[in-house]
Amino acid sequence: MNSDEEEEEEEEDGGFEIRDESDDEEEGAEPGAEQADAEGEDQDDEGLVIGTAGPSKKTKSTDELSPHDIDGFWLQRLISTAYTDPVTATSKTSDALSILSSEANLRDVENSLMDLFDYEHFEIVKTLTKHRDLIVWCTKLARADENERMSVEVAMRERGVGWILKALRGDRTKPTAGDSMDVDPKVQELPKTGTLAPGSSKLAPRKPVDLEAMIFQQGGHLMSNKKCKLPEGSFKRSKKGYEEIHVPAPKSKPAVPGENVPITDLPLWAQPVFPNTKSLNRVQSRLYPIAFGTDEPLLLCAPTGAGKTNVAMLTMLHELEKVRDPDTGKFDLDAFKIVYVAPMKALVQEQVGSFQKRLEQFGVKVSELTGDNQLTKQAISETQIIVTTPEKWDVITRKSTDTSYTNLVRLIIVDEIHLLHDERGPVVESILARTVRRMEQTGDYVRLVGLSATLPNYQDVATFLRVDPKKGLFYFDASYRPCALQQEFIGVTEKKAIRRYQVMNEVCYEKVLDQAGKNQTLVFVHSRKETGKTARFIRDMAIEKETITQFVKPDSASREILQTEVENCNDPLLADLLPFGFGIHHAGMTRTDRTLVEDLFADGHLQVLVCTATLAWGVNLPAHTVIIKGTQIYNPEKGRWCELSSQDVLQMLGRAGRPQFDTFGEGIIITNHSELQYYLSLMNQQLPIESQFVSKLADNLNAEVVLGTVRNRDEAVQWLGYTYLYVRMLRTPGLYGINVDYSDDDPHLTQKRVDIVHTAAVMLEKANLIKYDRKTGVFASTELGRIASHYYVTYASMSVYNQHLKPTMGMIELFRVFALSNEFKLIPVRQEEKQELAKLLERVPIPVKEGVEEPPAKINVLLQAFISGLKLEGFALVSDMVYVQQSAGRILRAMFEICLKRGWAAPARAALDMCKMAEKKMWSSMTPLRQFPRVREDIIRKAEGKQFPWHRYFDLEPPELGELIGIQSAGKTIHRLVHCFPKLDLQAHVQPITRSLMRIDLTLTPDFQWDEKYHGTSQAFWIIVEDVDGEVILFHDQFVLRQRYAEDEHQVTVTVPMFEPVPPNYYVSVISDRWLQSETRLPISFKHLILPEKFPPPTALLDLQSLPLSALRNKEFEAVFDGKVRTFNKIQTQVFQALYNSDDNVFIGAPAGSGKTICAEFALLRLWSKPGPQRAVCIEAFQEMVDQRVAEWRAKFGEIQGGKDIVALTGETSADLRLMEKGGDVVVCTPTQWDILSRRWKQRKHVQNIGLLIADEVQLIGGEIGPTYEVVISRTRYVSAQTDNKTRIVACGVSLANARELGEWIGASTHTVFNFTPSARPLPMEIHIQTFNIPHFPSLMISMAKPAYLAIVEHSPTKPVIVFVPARKQCQLTVDDILSYCIADGNEDRFLNIEPTDLQPHLDHISDKGLVDCLKHGIGFYHEALSKQDKKIVERLFSAGAIQVLVASRDTAWSIPVSSYMVIIMGVQFYEGREHRYVDYPVTDVLQMLGRACRPGEDDSSRCVLLCQQTRKDFYKKFLAEGLPIESHLPTHMLHDYFMAEIAVKTIENKQDAMDILTWTFFYRRMTQNPNYYNLNSVSHRHLSDHLSELVENTLNDLVSSKCISIEDEMDVSPLNLGMIAAYYNISYVTVEVYSMSLKERTKLKGLLEIVSSSAEFESIPIRRHEDVILRRIYDRVPVKLENVNYEAPHFKTFLLLQAHFSRLHLPPDLASDQAIVLGKVLNLLAACVDVMSSNAYLNALGAMDLSQMCVQAMWDSDSPLKQVPHFDSEVIARCKAKGVESVIDIMELEDDVRNDLLRMDQRQMRDVATFVNAYPNLDVSHELEEGEYTAGTPIVLKVLLEKEVDEDEEDDDQAVIAPLYPAKKMASWWVVVGEPSTKQLLAIRKVTVRKQINVKLDFTLPKGPHKLKLYVICDSYVGADHDIALDPIEVAEGEDSDEEDEDSDEEMEE
Repeated sequence: MNSDEEEEEEEEDGGFEIRDESDDEEEGAEPGAEQADAEGEDQDDEGLVIGTAGPSKKTKSTDELSPHDIDGFWLQRLISTAYTDPVTATSKTSDALSILSSEANLRDVENSLMDLFDYEHFEIVKTLTKHRDLIVWCTKLARADENERMSVEVAMRERGVGWILKALRGDRTKPTAGDSMDVDPKVQELPKTGTLAPGSSKLAPRKPVDLEAMIFQQGGHLMSNKKCKLPEGSFKRSKKGYEEIHVPAPKSKPAVPGENVPITDLPLWAQPVFPNTKSLNRVQSRLYPIAFGTDEPLLLCAPTGAGKTNVAMLTMLHELEKVRDPDTGKFDLDAFKIVYVAPMKALVQEQVGSFQKRLEQFGVKVSELTGDNQLTKQAISETQIIVTTPEKWDVITRKSTDTSYTNLVRLIIVDEIHLLHDERGPVVESILARTVRRMEQTGDYVRLVGLSATLPNYQDVATFLRVDPKKGLFYFDASYRPCALQQEFIGVTEKKAIRRYQVMNEVCYEKVLDQAGKNQTLVFVHSRKETGKTARFIRDMAIEKETITQFVKPDSASREILQTEVENCNDPLLADLLPFGFGIHHAGMTRTDRTLVEDLFADGHLQVLVCTATLAWGVNLPAHTVIIKGTQIYNPEKGRWCELSSQDVLQMLGRAGRPQFDTFGEGIIITNHSELQYYLSLMNQQLPIESQFVSKLADNLNAEVVLGTVRNRDEAVQWLGYTYLYVRMLRTPGLYGINVDYSDDDPHLTQKRVDIVHTAAVMLEKANLIKYDRKTGVFASTELGRIASHYYVTYASMSVYNQHLKPTMGMIELFRVFALSNEFKLIPVRQEEKQELAKLLERVPIPVKEGVEEPPAKINVLLQAFISGLKLEGFALVSDMVYVQQSAGRILRAMFEICLKRGWAAPARAALDMCKMAEKKMWSSMTPLRQFPRVREDIIRKAEGKQFPWHRYFDLEPPELGELIGIQSAGKTIHRLVHCFPKLDLQAHVQPITRSLMRIDLTLTPDFQWDEKYHGTSQAFWIIVEDVDGEVILFHDQFVLRQRYAEDEHQVTVTVPMFEPVPPNYYVSVISDRWLQSETRLPISFKHLILPEKFPPPTALLDLQSLPLSALRNKEFEAVFDGKVRTFNKIQTQVFQALYNSDDNVFIGAPAGSGKTICAEFALLRLWSKPGPQRAVCIEAFQEMVDQRVAEWRAKFGEIQGGKDIVALTGETSADLRLMEKGGDVVVCTPTQWDILSRRWKQRKHVQNIGLLIADEVQLIGGEIGPTYEVVISRTRYVSAQTDNKTRIVACGVSLANARELGEWIGASTHTVFNFTPSARPLPMEIHIQTFNIPHFPSLMISMAKPAYLAIVEHSPTKPVIVFVPARKQCQLTVDDILSYCIADGNEDRFLNIEPTDLQPHLDHISDKGLVDCLKHGIGFYHEALSKQDKKIVERLFSAGAIQVLVASRDTAWSIPVSSYMVIIMGVQFYEGREHRYVDYPVTDVLQMLGRACRPGEDDSSRCVLLCQQTRKDFYKKFLAEGLPIESHLPTHMLHDYFMAEIAVKTIENKQDAMDILTWTFFYRRMTQNPNYYNLNSVSHRHLSDHLSELVENTLNDLVSSKCISIEDEMDVSPLNLGMIAAYYNISYVTVEVYSMSLKERTKLKGLLEIVSSSAEFESIPIRRHEDVILRRIYDRVPVKLENVNYEAPHFKTFLLLQAHFSRLHLPPDLASDQAIVLGKVLNLLAACVDVMSSNAYLNALGAMDLSQMCVQAMWDSDSPLKQVPHFDSEVIARCKAKGVESVIDIMELEDDVRNDLLRMDQRQMRDVATFVNAYPNLDVSHELEEGEYTAGTPIVLKVLLEKEVDEDEEDDDQAVIAPLYPAKKMASWWVVVGEPSTKQLLAIRKVTVRKQINVKLDFTLPKGPHKLKLYVICDSYVGADHDIALDPIEVAEGEDSDEEDEDSDEEMEE
């Protein structure tokens, strides 16, 4: 049964016909012709089509044979009926089967079978031929085992016999001919939109195409034209052994005077780019108007040397002109990028140099981007012009990581675009197709400029580049060559290789001799060795024939010069040749030798220079004559000699003729006779350029799928339509195997493209690079596909790795897998290499299993030889090694990523080491010192001789190191290097989150000296968490350390799964991405791990009958809900009893959007239905939510029971107390506001008598505001217990995992804890998670835009959608991206559901211009920095459905008042500036965002699409499906301040009280449940109490050390002054301590500013990415400077924002919202400063009071007080000054007409001024000292009366300060101060608010002697309203006992 296995193997090829055609083609058969026949065979007899897609079967079987009948031996049984002998039967069976499954057509099969069955058993033959497919495939299926079965089925589907499989599964019908033939015969061209739905082309693939057969075997050497017409005057000569063809030089076109554009025509700024040139040449002048004057795409075909580079330069200048500011002449260099693609690295370097020099003056930066020269992200972003090779640019645009820069490209110039014809053509084709397609779809115009040599089918290339033939196509023939070329072609007819070589050399000698003495000659050969050989041959022959004197005359000066130069050469060969006037030149020579040769040749001393092609590309050395000797060059990728590529030949011949000296140049090509035709065509512009795209089609398709630009078969077909392949297929169908059956009904070749794409997709699917759904045609990319695309690995190689990589592999096996790569499959082992390879095999360190004969062994050895740095002999072997080494980097990286993604620890580590070994050319066993460049050899040798472990080098001092190595002097150097070696210290802190999830907080501290020459600007590391055996990777991520943070600690949080039974430990490793042996490995022991208790099950949602409104049994209450809800939903129904009919404490946990607000309202109504209603407090997490809730409840309950008063607290204590006194049925506030009020509950009856506390969003106890929230609720329970006033607590939150403890803590019983599952939503929700692998954040956001757009189109085409993005800036960017996809789909307003005319009135009121533009297209954005008005309009439009998409920033998730059908969360990380890293969203935020997708009245379901990084997927998936576990952060974040507050009000008077108060907290409940989280190692009673006592001790001791409290007798605690201040103003004890240490008697304004800015309260000010640029600009504009500036420190940012406020600078929205936060906190802190200073009796407390006025009125103390009046700008103030109006009071007293003349304002402005002036406080201050004897030490009393004029009819209440620039509401208060300026002493102080009048009594004591005192009355909100009154001098007599006490009067501490 041998033949059967062969069958299986053939199957593996994917069922393509594989024919070797290369033999026929050499005889000159047209490749296209043969393919046409091959596919035409199918059209034979009876219309039966074999081996193609099922649907085109024309016959329908009526016989009884069904697939179910055929098993593995059916055929054998059938044949046994005719041949009884079992042996014969078996052999006939296998033969019959192989005939049936062959590729032959039906007639041949029939003949072969007749032959096999000896022309007898005709019936059998008839059955077999009739059911050919059925028999073959059923038999194969039956014989295949499980693994094979899969591939057989795939093959069957490809062959179109899938119906057999269907039949086997049970549909017992065969397809009829009509099945899928009802395709509309006229195929539509696919639309050009950006996205196509699967199936838009309505075409199914008909049959797989044989892509192999479509590839041109000769690659770039393909010549599709048959005859070559030569110019007149050409002639042919035959000689012995060769034939010559001469082609004369064309006549140059005469120049027309005035056709050249003088340089002076260019704009002035652009002229310096063309130094030393008077005018452009003919070609450039012709292009000038289009190149410099328009944006047209260009194609320029012109001979070498026609000055194409300057045309490129003109197009670059045109781009620069667009970003030039005509007034200043500055260029906006961040607005654009230009890419210049050149085919060779040598060219790239040359162009970089020349462009950089010419464009430097504009500040433009030009960079090279090639395989050798990688650019970092930063470098790319700073570069304007990138010069690169096609491959490198392809890699860059394939990766989504760099999208944020590649999108800026405005101009792409492709040099040598005839490269399309070469084997590298597909790369050029793919980057251009990608660009054009992106451009047509998004409408971002990119100008394409192609430069090429002259070629016949330039029309096609123009079509491909979208060039308009009338405008942008320029073709110049050979007559435009600056120096005409006379050509000679010599075809050697010898067949034998040795003779052929001989003849070539002789011909070469003769041709050189022809020119000797007259002209110089360049001879190009194709290997370095050959240069010397050829030069010697010519010289020896010249000596032999005595013609040597013609080369250099013996007595000439040249001879002398050459003789002297011989001493200077290093190369002996060169020294041997120079005296005779011969030189050699190749890349293997030293730099000095090469320069010497170049100079001698340029000066004319050398007659003949024999060189390799590098000279043609890199150095511009022309000669009169160029000879190309031989046209074959060694190609390591193919492992054989191949013909030169056309651009090499053109480049070499381009060096012929020196424009300044010659009228013509001569080019001579010596080649094989068979190639003459090719070179004749090439040199005479008759070689059409074909597309080689098919050869790389599958890989390029994969790249597009990975990029996300091709998502299904139809989009792929559309993409193919952008390729050059498509252009050529339409032109010459026959050549590309398109035969009759395609072209008739398919003018756009759509069907052909469908088939090509289908075939490529099948190949990719086989290699596991994509998932391909044949039915819908949808593609989905896989991890392997991504790796293949990013590392440029072919799909065939990927399937090799897929097959061979195993989880347990080590280095030895990985080297073998590497050697099996497809990239190397063509490299053979040659006979002559075997000996050398055998030697190498013994020398390489890693054993090689295969023998010398096998190619993989060779590859393996070459890589190892490269790493070991071994020298190789054979030329071909060296080239092979270079090729292997060039591919090694990316292939090894790809292997590493595959292992990493699969979670295989051992092979991943080994592969990473291999990557580094190949990059650093060293083995990991060598000393790591080798990785530093230029370390002395002897040091390295000695270091490797000592077997001293590397990690111990770090502990040694320089002398010890010197001693160790044995080179004393080197100790210092080594010590420096050792400490530059990248090494990170690693600490880990483990916290269990649930039983199956652990959180590990890693702290990475760089432990090395950063040195830019070793480390560049950043270093990458891998963080890997492995399981206990080190086999499985549980988590991996990349960490990039940047130079600016090389000193800081870095925090990284990882979550890893936990398994039971608990393993002993995990390992965390941090491994450098580039440095060998740089690894830190830390075992994390779980010895003491206690997993948290199991979570109780959630509450089941019962299927209850929904309650009607009448259940409230109160008409008034029912009216509240009437019209809003008809019945209560299930959740409300289930909790109704507990909330409305009882007074129990209740917890409700249900997903956001499930109607919990109504549940809370039940509790309110319950409270109000009782007699003597008490007050309710509702706590909302954020101020915006407070405002929303107040507005909602005022509307709802404003009418109930005579109108309920709903009030919001302000956060200003005096105002809030007033609100509480006035009553207010419901008080809504944030946790912090309630915390401040409820602290002094003992004195405040209003706080004690609370009937109901509603705690909303209680899950936030685990978040940032958590500790405060926890304190508030704990205090409520504590107060309730102390006072016996029952306060009912109702808490609402999302579904929690640990609701039971939360319930117990708020005092709810098990019956009243309702904790539903996250899926218990009022509407079912579908959640789609899509993952990404893009580390670079801006690019990640760009890549997410398309999936987000597609999700909207697919899942919610008409319903509203909210998209959440991480930051405000991102809103606008995402809106732009989504809009560009709408435009690409040709439907810009698809999200707009309102007439533009109806929309306009709304738009007129919007202040944000960007918002107006996008609202016009139906997309809005919403972020915290929008103005109130703008927010309102956007909310209205979105709720009304006028706009369909709203992009909101993460910060608005809690406050955005609209909901939608679908929510898209784009990214789950935001930038945390304090740690300069991206951190994850809190899960609570994500749940809140999800809750926005809920419209119970309108939809019956909802959706969410979560787009996140691959690494975060499992984490979010878990918490979206399960309850959220919350923990307390009280002990880590707030315990000190909590204790301080309670000590200040005497709730805590000793340590025991402190312990007791802790037992009321949530923290106390959680401690026992998840002990490890709180650093407990056991839960025994003793452990717990010890832990708590220790916590209390430490906390109190910290407070003692910061002078906030005192402890007596080790037990009792009492507050000190600083503590009282901290508690009163609710500021951190750290802040107060800083104040008391920093504020001195002499502290001035600058010092005050600095000290206040550094308060701990400002630590949370956000630091954003790249904000430092703006901050730097602000810093330049503000007056007060600091010594050390740090733009990433919150305190510095605060310092800047305050000054910007005083200077009234206009800030961008982000900073403006930060500034509002700062201003909201700063007054409180300044008041605390006043208290701290006055308690030290410092009179400069007045400075802090001034600062307070400055903050409110936004001005400097030096500004005129008039500046605070609205609309008073500098001009008005100047006018007033001139009139002597200095203060606000002066304005009041002016006459009307004078005033109008001064102010010159309109009505509205005048009204504002009047309002301000009338509100401006004008206090009357009267004072008297109490009469009596003043003695030292006795109190002296000063009575002060403050009076304010108040109009009787005015409300006395509203004293709000008018301060347009201060963001909050503020009441004016006054400080009354008595001080003595001479001693800078402050004697007494009170702070008061004045309604009409107030009496203030100040008492103070004075020492003996005379005193001049002052009374200051200072306002905290207005400038210029202060009073500064001198008191009469006082004489103080001596007291009875004069121990003076400075009594600091702290009365402001009491209310």
